[in-house]
Amino acid sequence: MKILVNNKKAFFNYEILEKFEAGISLLGCEVKALITSRSSLDGAFCIIRNNEVFILNMHISPYQHGDQNFNSQQNPTRTRKLLLNKNEIRKIDMFLKKHRATIVPLKTYFNHKKIKVEIAIARKKNNNDKRQAIKEKQEKREMKRILKY
Repeated sequence: MKILVNNKKAFFNYEILEKFEAGISLLGCEVKALITSRSSLDGAFCIIRNNEVFILNMHISPYQHGDQNFNSQQNPTRTRKLLLNKNEIRKIDMFLKKHRATIVPLKTYFNHKKIKVEIAIARKKNNNDKRQAIKEKQEKREMKRILKY
């Protein structure tokens, strides 16, 4: 499994409740751009419309060696469809309504020659939770540093 893009801010800004693996519908030039790591998940989120899941604001830069006319017509942050089962979509929808959460993409990666997106149902952290997480990280670093010597 080769990780192509990672959303590091998601773990800091959100409390992850449950994770899912989804396929993603891409164009050929977008696949090549993803392989060369020319994409970003910062600010990306998912929504459910008509029992289908879509990812918005996922930025994939145009592939440089591709058809320039085709690349100029494509929007780098276009809406892309995520491929999930009906049961998974229903489960996510029920979970969202119950917990008042959002769907956040965590990473994109290769899985058996297919590009997958790991999405998570997440709840936004407040500032106190973020401060607590920073404090815990600093304490762990201090303990490692002390134990190292």
